Amino acid sequence: MSRKVCVIGVGMSKFAKPGASPEYNEMAKVAGETALKDAGIPYEAVEQAYAGYVYGDSTCGQRAVYELGLTGIPVVNVNNNCSTGSTALFLARQAIEGGLAECVLALGFEKMEKGALMSKFTDRLNPMDKHVTTMMEVQGMAPAPAAAQMFGGAGREYREKYGVSNESFAKIALKNRTHAANNPYAIFNQPLTLEDILNAPMVFDPLTRYQCCPPTCGAAAAIVCSEEFAKKHGHSNPVYIAAQAMATDLPSSFEEKSMMKVVGFDMAKKAADEVYEKSGLGPEDVDVIELHDCFSANEMITYEVLGLAGEGEAGKLIEDGEVTYGGKWVVNPSGGLLSKGHPLGATGLAQCTELVWQLQGRADKRQVENARVALQHNIGLGGAAVVTMYRKD
Repeated sequence: MSRKVCVIGVGMSKFAKPGASPEYNEMAKVAGETALKDAGIPYEAVEQAYAGYVYGDSTCGQRAVYELGLTGIPVVNVNNNCSTGSTALFLARQAIEGGLAECVLALGFEKMEKGALMSKFTDRLNPMDKHVTTMMEVQGMAPAPAAAQMFGGAGREYREKYGVSNESFAKIALKNRTHAANNPYAIFNQPLTLEDILNAPMVFDPLTRYQCCPPTCGAAAAIVCSEEFAKKHGHSNPVYIAAQAMATDLPSSFEEKSMMKVVGFDMAKKAADEVYEKSGLGPEDVDVIELHDCFSANEMITYEVLGLAGEGEAGKLIEDGEVTYGGKWVVNPSGGLLSKGHPLGATGLAQCTELVWQLQGRADKRQVENARVALQHNIGLGGAAVVTMYRKD
């Protein structure tokens, strides 16, 4: 029988632009030590560590974890493109749920270079390459960074099918920048207007520069444990993982000639549906959401993936203010990847950190009132989608 899995400590470094951050191991130390302090446990209580990063050497995880101590525990290096942090959390959760450990560290970090997200994003996408290249050629896509072409192509497809406006995509970026103004960990805190976003240089229609996430440096961590361990260390009512699922690409990802499918629509929906079934909860039960808005177009289509909107109705959510404070859900209160930043290995655990803070009532000016159920969505092309449901009773 599976066990209840608790998240008793989280932490993250302030995200920074490339060239303005400490070394990856220093950022990892900040995130890890903060999570341990938050959990109220010494590093010696941790039995395993899963360390996630994308750009680095094969044992960067050890270099990062060694900043916390040298206890001889197993350290597993994790790389699953942009869902790396959530994959580390997925492995940590499995270790606890399956009774293999009582307390595990999930750690994610990245020190990126300028332009790295755009130029290197799809370096490891085999066997997607031939399918994606063919689709781009068929659709007559102009030269642009590969990631922007793929997600921008998904936005075009959605726009053409359902008639949403470029302004609706821009309003997603505006919402997330507005949320980030209250997040001291975010890379972009400066306010923008809708005109600023619409009039910014076009990267790939419909995506202007402010609708594309920036290369980012940062780290985040979570302490995951059994319910018994949590109680033993003073956590009587901790946040716990109600359900979690990972899915990878399906035949439809490549065979239906849909750029929305290429960027993960079906695999993410598969994971989300599984999480709803496992948890016994639906979208209507969720209070706060952190989802993978690497580009504004992806947030738009993910509203449908997660069941927040019916087919073709995602644009109405942003237009009606249903995905911000005062609406049905607060989506990306942290500012999301667009404004908080996207250090690939850390992103999933930064999402986890924000949601744990929200459920504990510790999100300061970003706090979602009476938040008790939270949903996380993190994707990596190549591909992997991880969806996680959190609760606090």
